[in-house]
Amino acid sequence: MTWTIAPEPYDSPVAAALWRAYYTEVSDRWYLLHENHRTDPAELEREIAACTGSELAPPGGQLLVGWYEGAPAGSAGVRLLDATTAELTRVFVHDGMRGRGGAPRLVTAAEDAARELGAKVMILDTRNDLVEARTLYTRLGYEETDRHNDDLYAEHWFRKNLD
Repeated sequence: MTWTIAPEPYDSPVAAALWRAYYTEVSDRWYLLHENHRTDPAELEREIAACTGSELAPPGGQLLVGWYEGAPAGSAGVRLLDATTAELTRVFVHDGMRGRGGAPRLVTAAEDAARELGAKVMILDTRNDLVEARTLYTRLGYEETDRHNDDLYAEHWFRKNLD
């Protein structure tokens, strides 16, 4: 039972399937928590089409896919915000693959990719209801900080020095 983490083009079919699974889960969680219904299918399609992931393409970014026993099971993206700051995004592991060590491996690989891009600091944001994510980031050495963006859905901001 092994994980392999490898770069993946942001516009590949594998990346598209993982983005759809990620976005569906986080969107449905928000709507179920706040409005007692899943994401409207038309909204889901609009958002998936609008968020291509092109910011995760080299030379300023990288999308990584976690493969578990040869099947795509998760992802993590990193993009440079400036010469020394990278953002961690799209960290996701399929529900059936959770608890098998993939998320920490994906985040660690994303940190390595950020270092290769020249970043000295990694930042990220997440929501209150994504408790598992907040727990993971804290366990991996991220510290909660003040707001660093205007994302409407962000409620927690984290930072980690990569030196």
